[in-house]
Amino acid sequence: MSPTPTITHPIEDYAMIGSTHSAALIHRNGTIEWLCMPRFDSEAIFASLLGTSENGEWAVRATDPAAHITRRYVPDTMILETTIQTVSGRAVVLDFMPTPVDGDLHELVRIIRGVEGQVDFSAELRLRFNYGAWIPWVERREGAIFAFAGPDAIRLSSSVDLSNTNFSTTSEFTIVAGQSVATTLEWFPSHKIPPLPRDPYALLRHTEAQGRLWAAQCTYDGPYAEVVRRSLMTLKALTYQPTGGIVAAPTTSLPEDPGGGRNWDYRYCWLRDAVWTLHALTVSGYMEEASAWRWWLMRATAGAPDGLQVMYGLHGERRLTETTLDHLAGYENSRPVRIGNAAHEQLQLDVYGSLLGAFDAARRDGLADMDAVWPLQRSIADRLLVLWRQPDSSLWEVRGPKQHFVYSKMMCWFAFDRTIASAVDFGLEGPVDAWRAAREEIHAEICEKGFDVASNSFMQYYGADRVDASLLQIPLLGFLPADDPRVQGTVARIEKELLHNNVVYRYLPEGVTADGLEGREGAFLACSFWLCDAYIMSRRMEEARILFERLLSYGNDLGLFAEEYDPVARRQLGNFPQAFSHFALVHTAHMLAGGVIDASGQRRRRK
Repeated sequence: MSPTPTITHPIEDYAMIGSTHSAALIHRNGTIEWLCMPRFDSEAIFASLLGTSENGEWAVRATDPAAHITRRYVPDTMILETTIQTVSGRAVVLDFMPTPVDGDLHELVRIIRGVEGQVDFSAELRLRFNYGAWIPWVERREGAIFAFAGPDAIRLSSSVDLSNTNFSTTSEFTIVAGQSVATTLEWFPSHKIPPLPRDPYALLRHTEAQGRLWAAQCTYDGPYAEVVRRSLMTLKALTYQPTGGIVAAPTTSLPEDPGGGRNWDYRYCWLRDAVWTLHALTVSGYMEEASAWRWWLMRATAGAPDGLQVMYGLHGERRLTETTLDHLAGYENSRPVRIGNAAHEQLQLDVYGSLLGAFDAARRDGLADMDAVWPLQRSIADRLLVLWRQPDSSLWEVRGPKQHFVYSKMMCWFAFDRTIASAVDFGLEGPVDAWRAAREEIHAEICEKGFDVASNSFMQYYGADRVDASLLQIPLLGFLPADDPRVQGTVARIEKELLHNNVVYRYLPEGVTADGLEGREGAFLACSFWLCDAYIMSRRMEEARILFERLLSYGNDLGLFAEEYDPVARRQLGNFPQAFSHFALVHTAHMLAGGVIDASGQRRRRK
């Protein structure tokens, strides 16, 4: 029997709240449609985002169907504030997830405050464990409702009366001016007895103070301060605090092609983001988070320098077996719904450059204890002396044939370039001559085999007749200067072939180099920010500013960006919110404010 078709909303209609352990997505109508606890990659408790209400959700809304709804984040926090105006009054809903004290209790709090007159509310909570597949056993005791299923347990505490009917928990109540009600959902291990609930109002005050203290550390001083701070706070919310890993997104299977099969699980940590992640954090003043990310990178990759994965679990797990959830109909009937990600088994050579570039940047930014990382850097660089000659699946994780992708080779060049720079500038021991020889050989090979003289452009892979948006990073990597005619020719061809309606597509997926997948996709937002970077490095500042501000308009009303954007349908696509998009935004904003910088965060000379 097929799952019931989904009735879903545009991705930009959602907000995210998070605890730096897990996250929830809340629709503007007040329904929490996605929640994984206790970790980003845990089995969802609410999964109606990928199915129906029967797969779990928590709706809190005014009974007046004509209620006017506006929303924002409480300034410099991840507390979502939704204002509801009806003919009879006005009320505010505050949704947030406090930072856990330990790993055995995780909370989501919903507080409703009356502001004017009175507003009638209804609420319905459907708890469904294992991605909406299991209806839990429910009991009422100690003034709360408890739900159990396997290893998971939930306690629901509320200052309004709750009823259990038809496998859901419901309530109806009226809020008057000056009154507040609070409901707290707490996850705990089912074999343990949870501590007494914490005061939701004290948690609100603490969460707000904690957010503002963190936001105040931001050192960005430019014309886009508000959007940069919001992106940084989003990235902080996507950080798994116990280990310092940063997830690509808190969701799985939000489609790149609605109704199609380009649906992936992004609740893991990608090495390809490493150097840009580190740079966005350090240049914005967040050295503690940058250091935690650096240590996560070291732990995750230690012990296997000859087999770096493109992604790892939150604790550095290496087995991310991909499977499908056939009981879920998928967002806008986009199937299959996937958990796990088979791309972790691919060879993607660009991750070597991302990792070694990140370690070099960390050393230059003054992060402590970098001497402890050098043996790992050396080991990875030595292994790359052999690996760089192989074809791979590229940073885009194509599921078609392996190729000698030009960007992958450039990142191998970058890996040696940054390792040599670390050794020379900081007096570190290593086979610099061998690394230098490999660097020069890669550079010569790319310029010979990866460049098309007829079109004056570098190509997607050796022998191809098409470009790839990742080539926009050539000057940022320091591979060639921005004013080199070959770089200018490459940018021009990308503008011609991949820039459509003011957004940049990764590549053209159809044709001889098919990526092994059916269907199309939206424009990749990070690539569009990369074009801004290329303009800046070419001193085309006004074009960069115009494009950047247009891209900002593609975010939702809360300043959140998904992975992709469809300029025709004017909607966001892919998992949401996407760390890669926000890192790229922060990087470009800094470039616009402070001039030209490269992947090491500075103007640098070759060694």
